[in-house]
Amino acid sequence: MTLIKSISGIRGTIGGRINDGLTPIDTVKFASAYGTWLKSQHPNQRLKVVIGRDARPSGQMVSDLVCSTLIGLGIDIVNLNLSTTPTVEVAVPMENAHGGIILTASHNPKQWNALKLLNEKGEFISAQEGADLLDMAESGDFEFAEVDKLGSHTHDDTYLQKHIEAVLNLPLVDTQAIANANFHVAVDAVNSTGGIFVPALLKALGVQQITKLYCDPTGQFPHNPEPLPEHLTDLSAKIKEVGADIGFTVDPDVDRLAMVCEDGSMFGEEYTLVAVSDYVLKHTPGATVSNLSSTRALRDVTEAKGQVYSASAVGEVNVVNLMKKTNAVIGGEGNGGVIYPELHYGRDALVGIALFLSHMAHQKMSASKLRDSYPTYRISKNKIQLTPEINVDQLLDKVADKYKNEEVDTTDGVKIYIGKEWVHMRKSNTEPIIRIYSESKSLESADKLANIIKEDIKALI
Repeated sequence: MTLIKSISGIRGTIGGRINDGLTPIDTVKFASAYGTWLKSQHPNQRLKVVIGRDARPSGQMVSDLVCSTLIGLGIDIVNLNLSTTPTVEVAVPMENAHGGIILTASHNPKQWNALKLLNEKGEFISAQEGADLLDMAESGDFEFAEVDKLGSHTHDDTYLQKHIEAVLNLPLVDTQAIANANFHVAVDAVNSTGGIFVPALLKALGVQQITKLYCDPTGQFPHNPEPLPEHLTDLSAKIKEVGADIGFTVDPDVDRLAMVCEDGSMFGEEYTLVAVSDYVLKHTPGATVSNLSSTRALRDVTEAKGQVYSASAVGEVNVVNLMKKTNAVIGGEGNGGVIYPELHYGRDALVGIALFLSHMAHQKMSASKLRDSYPTYRISKNKIQLTPEINVDQLLDKVADKYKNEEVDTTDGVKIYIGKEWVHMRKSNTEPIIRIYSESKSLESADKLANIIKEDIKALI
């Protein structure tokens, strides 16, 4: 069993002993801490929190625990039930709520669940706020409401349509061009809430031919839900079988978007943000942002248009903060996370789909040719499993020292630049691993660089 308490939320496997997994007791404790923290941020106010969840099997149980706990603290609940992370983010300001919680473990397997915590803007809470909340959880200093001051519980199923309408109202979403292109789109939603939201969006955009794959929101993931090429073989085969123009796949909470081309080849989740940014920059020139582990192709595309690219520390909060600082028109992460501030400051696969289809319709070229129009870099994504006794920070310091004669960036973990290649090592905030990302002009050379670093780390361990 695993329980990971971080500033970005509480994530764990369902079951086990208290403090070892995401048990009902742990769920109540951290929901209590969140509600108590919210009350400290908004004293003497009647609070409202938006709740939504993905389709994983533990979702209803965790939702019931969280909602009841917040109601016990005197907080009113707007429950979106089966929803998506970006939908909850959109709903918080629409509801004039004081916060929101998405119950999802993102790309983790079905035995995991998590509480992802939002502020009143519908954005993830800051590192300091997360640290304060964890302190509150450990203190257990919670005061619950008397019977006449308990919170209320309202179910609201209108935000599917509200989110879609918000996407359709964006000036750069060209529904007429999409409808005229007569796209045939295939969708793999890993049997989570994307199976509800993505086809509904596509229909609203004017897509008439939709082939659904794993769109029944049972939470029984048919394959590893992380949208990596090795997990998308079924979608690739289906696209070639039915003659689709493009295939979209999303993770269980619909904040990451990956695409498969008409010939079954991978567009590459790194290039989701690159392609969408290319479209946005053509119409609204401005700065772009991605994190240190993302492809340099976004930098190339941005600078080719005379604009400024910046790289942030890994983590959505860090990307958003730098986007605000640089007034970026588009940003995100190389894991298929598109952040379009015209709508909201959060990764949103739905807005990514709408902007990409608009781009594809305007360019009048196949998905594979569109992909080939961008600079070619290949990223090798690897990880090393950790054991509790390993001092990760010390380990990374040793790696940095070993390569001290190269250009080394320690803003977030250790990033080493070797000529035009780079390798970025950092400990995960969500899993007990070191992530190792490397990039080069070919996957073979990127893999080679990653393997060298992996052997270095293993030797140091």
